[in-house]
Amino acid sequence: MVKNSEVKLSAVAGDLKKSPSDALVIGVGQGPDGPVLLDNPLTAKAAEALAESLSVLGITGAADQAHRLPGLPEAGATILLLAGVGKLSATQPLSEEALRRAAGSAVRQLAGVATVTLALPTTTLAEVAAVAEGAAMGAYSYTEFRSSKDGLKDPVKNVIIRTDFATDKALAPVLNRASLIGTAVNATRTLVNQPPSHLYPESFADAARELSKGLPVKVTVWDEKRLEKEGFGGILGVGKGSTRQPRLVKVEYAPAKATAKIALVGKGITFDTGGISIKPALGMGDMKSDMAGAAVVLNTVLALAGLGLPVKATAWLCIAENMPSGAAQRPADVLTMFGGKTVEVLNTDAEGRLVMADGIVAASQEFPDAIIDVATLTGAQLIALGDRTAGVMGSDSLTGAIKTAADRAGELVWPMPLPEELRASLDSQVADIANIGERHGGMMTAAVFLREFVGKGKDGEQIPWAHIDIAGPSFNNGSPYGYNHKQGTGCTVRTLVAYVEDILATAV
Repeated sequence: MVKNSEVKLSAVAGDLKKSPSDALVIGVGQGPDGPVLLDNPLTAKAAEALAESLSVLGITGAADQAHRLPGLPEAGATILLLAGVGKLSATQPLSEEALRRAAGSAVRQLAGVATVTLALPTTTLAEVAAVAEGAAMGAYSYTEFRSSKDGLKDPVKNVIIRTDFATDKALAPVLNRASLIGTAVNATRTLVNQPPSHLYPESFADAARELSKGLPVKVTVWDEKRLEKEGFGGILGVGKGSTRQPRLVKVEYAPAKATAKIALVGKGITFDTGGISIKPALGMGDMKSDMAGAAVVLNTVLALAGLGLPVKATAWLCIAENMPSGAAQRPADVLTMFGGKTVEVLNTDAEGRLVMADGIVAASQEFPDAIIDVATLTGAQLIALGDRTAGVMGSDSLTGAIKTAADRAGELVWPMPLPEELRASLDSQVADIANIGERHGGMMTAAVFLREFVGKGKDGEQIPWAHIDIAGPSFNNGSPYGYNHKQGTGCTVRTLVAYVEDILATAV
């Protein structure tokens, strides 16, 4: 797997001509009476003339709009890019996420330009962080399997943020965090974008080792022999139909002064045909992204390690390829999961919950303070919440905190209930539980299934647990938008890092 080069982030204040770049980006918003030029470092005369020309130029300030003009003498750049930030109002000031998206969109659309200066308004360090994160995520491309780079533009290599906080001592850790977040999100995207011919259980495990190099983490891999010896029936059952054997990967970051202990479990189906319950051909190619949850939890733990946060964080990557063959599991088969619970497989395309169940049991045996699982689990998630909003279900103590963290990180997450009546639909005539149940509310039914495998803590109570279904937002089949490119988005990494930061801040 080829790693993407990281963008270099820096900051300046004052005269832009002293730090020249190829492009200067300033913001334009949609005001109630037309486009509004946001605060910028241009001279008053130049800014006034530009503001008067916005409507004539067809500039509205809509999000993702990027209009190139020749650079002005005082700009220190050959290109002036006017970047839309979306709607403005007196009661709705410019949000951090609007800045994040505007910065990401501008950097994404300036691919082919080496150095970009972002002069978006930043009145707080949090706003500087948002601009830096957006830039780091916008500076991404995936070209590993292109035989020729003709016509392809390299992502921006250097981003300079124009801000009055440039001399603030607190800025360095802000930019470092933004860089680490960008690296984690982009590494997640690259894993998701890998073709299934090259990313399969064994190579995914190898990628986890490779990405972990240089960080204080321990990587342990269960091959098919160890999985069978220890009784991981879910992962083995799903992987039976493939010639490429399943893996369980544990990535552990355990600093000596950890004040919290969390487990992250990720679905890693490197390709999902549906197995014998085979999917329709249309859109099946997108099923290379069915391992996004495992990519998210892997890179979240690596980001936490890079940040040096005092938390013990363990990622469990439950990896298999779901293929139809003479060796594949069948509808009506019964699997014995890790820990001994039995499952009747009524639909082999409900495979993600089978591998996740094994991972949740394994995570429970280490008595973490909380278990969070992340999975592209159900098509029902898209029906309920659409392409860009993840669903979160589970313990009330976690779902609210995850929603708060997602809001702070700028990601769309919505809490969903777990109605008790759904459990009866999972009853099996021959096993402890069936792997499918009530079709209506299928996202929640899948979560109710996973809840059955969450273990008890040392206090005898069920370990706090949350399930995040990212089936829609993890993969962008539409046009690029904001800091998001086509295909893998890397969603939820930012939310999980923010969640850990929040619980650590609360514990102090």
